[in-house]
Amino acid sequence: MTEHIRSIIVEDENRSASTLINLLKQYCPKVEVAGLATTVKEGIELINREKPDLVFLDIALPDGEGFNILEKVSLQNFSVIFITAYDKYATKAFEFSAVHYLLKPINYLELQKAVDRFDTNRHEKDFSKKLNILGENLHGKPEKLVLPASDGLEVINLDEIIRFEASHNYTYCHLVNNKQIFVTRPIGAFDTMLRNHHFVRIHSKYIINLKYLKKYIRGKGGFVRMSDNVEISVSKSRKNRFLEKLNEFAFHM
Repeated sequence: MTEHIRSIIVEDENRSASTLINLLKQYCPKVEVAGLATTVKEGIELINREKPDLVFLDIALPDGEGFNILEKVSLQNFSVIFITAYDKYATKAFEFSAVHYLLKPINYLELQKAVDRFDTNRHEKDFSKKLNILGENLHGKPEKLVLPASDGLEVINLDEIIRFEASHNYTYCHLVNNKQIFVTRPIGAFDTMLRNHHFVRIHSKYIINLKYLKKYIRGKGGFVRMSDNVEISVSKSRKNRFLEKLNEFAFHM
């Protein structure tokens, strides 16, 4: 039997709310919309009354931010998909925090993906941890990363990471304390997420943190030696990008 998803929408723009309701009816039939709120005050009252499984929450509301709602509801045993008009750069904060979000104008394919992700992980217990990291990352350059590990979530400082290593569709994250985390996400996701930081992909299997680069040995591609003395080949096709990134990193040190 299909398990329905009881939801509410907190959105002050009538057109956006109507669009979302129509898209949910057409493309996400498991989702039942139990109500609509347009302010922080209404959102708190609606969540407390309806006790939803899922909240579609606009960040910018007339009387405050969507975050204010999450701070004041009596029970927080629901998940959230944020709705935001933020630009692509600002959405990095959501990606680093492993929090679901939809960018306006809402695309039905992205909506389906967000709802499917919620449905798969609907009983996770670490949402408050994700939310705390999101709050920190939204107010500055992201410094922490939420990693979906096999047994839950790991919150890691970027400066603790030496490298990422691909393993089929999963990734090993190697840390400075010799700890290794098995992450249920492909390495390509980190390549996209971290390219504006001091990380660079040097091989199809490896992304390194330049802060822990100990030595580069030249060759067709060459290879690097990291602070933990692990040596990794640099792909010939990625050599130029690696050297560019290394020069940028050295210049800004």
